[in-house]
Amino acid sequence: MIRPRSALLLSVLLAMPVALTAQQEIGATGQVAAHTLSMAGRSTVYAPNGAIATSQPLATAAGLDVLMHGGNAIDAAVTAAAVEAVVEAQMTGPGGDCFALLWSAKEHRLVGMNASGRSGSLMTRQALLARGFETMPAGRAEDVTVPGAVAGWAALLERYGTISLAQALAPAIRLAQNGFPMSPIIARQWAQNLRKLQHNANASATYLVDGERTPRAGEWFRNPDLAGSLRTIAEQGPAAMYGGELGQRIVTYVKEQGGFLTLADMRAMKVEWVEPISVGFRGYRVWELPPNNQGVAALEMLEILEPYHLKALGHNTAPYLHRLIEAKKLAFADLYHYIGDPADMTISPEALLSPAYIAARRAQIDTLNAAAEVEPGDVKLPSSETIYLTVADSAGNMVSFINSNYDLFGSGLVAPGTGFVLQDRGAGFTLTPGLANTVGPRKRPLHTLIPGFVTKPGPDGTQQPYMSFGVMGGSMQPQGHVQLLLNLLVFGMTPQAAVDAARFRHLSGLNVALEPPIGDAVRAELTAMGHHIVDESRVTFGGAQLIIKLPRGYAAASDPRKDGMAAGH
Repeated sequence: MIRPRSALLLSVLLAMPVALTAQQEIGATGQVAAHTLSMAGRSTVYAPNGAIATSQPLATAAGLDVLMHGGNAIDAAVTAAAVEAVVEAQMTGPGGDCFALLWSAKEHRLVGMNASGRSGSLMTRQALLARGFETMPAGRAEDVTVPGAVAGWAALLERYGTISLAQALAPAIRLAQNGFPMSPIIARQWAQNLRKLQHNANASATYLVDGERTPRAGEWFRNPDLAGSLRTIAEQGPAAMYGGELGQRIVTYVKEQGGFLTLADMRAMKVEWVEPISVGFRGYRVWELPPNNQGVAALEMLEILEPYHLKALGHNTAPYLHRLIEAKKLAFADLYHYIGDPADMTISPEALLSPAYIAARRAQIDTLNAAAEVEPGDVKLPSSETIYLTVADSAGNMVSFINSNYDLFGSGLVAPGTGFVLQDRGAGFTLTPGLANTVGPRKRPLHTLIPGFVTKPGPDGTQQPYMSFGVMGGSMQPQGHVQLLLNLLVFGMTPQAAVDAARFRHLSGLNVALEPPIGDAVRAELTAMGHHIVDESRVTFGGAQLIIKLPRGYAAASDPRKDGMAAGH
């Protein structure tokens, strides 16, 4: 039954953040916990029927509207993702890829979806070397891979949704056609990419005001070309992208700009339903997607850290941060050496997570000194700009969903009249020969996108859904996943406090950035251990969203580092 807008507004107001007492909430582990005042001062959102958390309020509102009019979590996730393509176009859109972890209440199981596209059939290492590249280029036509997002949206709805793709795209089409006021953090990121947008005439016409400047916070912005493209997809289905008029327009333009895509490459796009991978941690089970993405790095970090008495070390103390940073170095050394397109991998993720291998890697951590260089382990047998959102419904379905253009505004290329930028995901390959992620034709590159999920044993011993979560931000994602999980599962923080808590981001070598709430004494102690603390002002620390399933209802949180919000009904 369609509910009147007044009822919708009332339900949203009833789901606004509340605390159980003035200073206490139920923590992530089920215990009453003191609420740690955060940089943002937000409260956790509690809702009886369903919840959604995204990085942009209009996307949250669109997804919540779907839930409140009878749609399920899958319907709401795709609707919100399409709206994000309009309102957060620097991060995501039809020209990018997407992944999802989905708890199906009907099937009582966790399902994985990989909707990442492959490189063009003309993309070879030799071709790039012949053009004078010594490392993979970024933000160029050569990096454009087949965009998988539209295929992923359609596949999710076809298999688990209750509405059509056209219905899911309708709110995004309206916003693109009629316009919306720009939100502040997005406006700032837009402005930081002025030169990139000016470099391409179609991008300038699409994303700049009068073709000259980026839109300001609060300024009205329209994208009628994107509305037209989404309308075409709504009318013709994903075939419009994969062999139809949109696909032809993309291929023609990419070829003109020196890229490697063919129409046959677009037609060959296939979504894969995959089995998630997991490890046990402190009585819970943490799930990630298998390669070609970097989820295995988050799991390896957790396994390395499992035996340490992390709570005794203290949250964000120097000894605590040091162990996390060193675990990240080990996991990422393995990631870059062994992980890529599964068809080209010589080892399995399970081998990297085996107890013997993990013990050997853990033994390499010097608890007093930072390692300048870390080599990949002996196993016997790649900056990304992204949106993450999560939705849960009254039936118990939960979706952990992520969609990205790779770099901010991806390749910077917009095919004429399409209104969306093409991703530069091919920059995630390497020109180093002989690796699983070495560039080649019709390959999926190592992907930074990792939706996360947590289950816990129920009374009958079977795994039950507990939390859908994610942290945006390229190589920040695995380290962000781990920090968020430790905040919740080790330190028992409330959901919003766990999201708000200050983070580190290891960059490379000895370089690490720390958010300002981490004080001078900790910074000095880390420096004494050999870490190089870099200026954090130009470093992004990700953006998290999460939903926790309560015995009755849901708890949701949204990152103050983004413009987004959590809401429920």
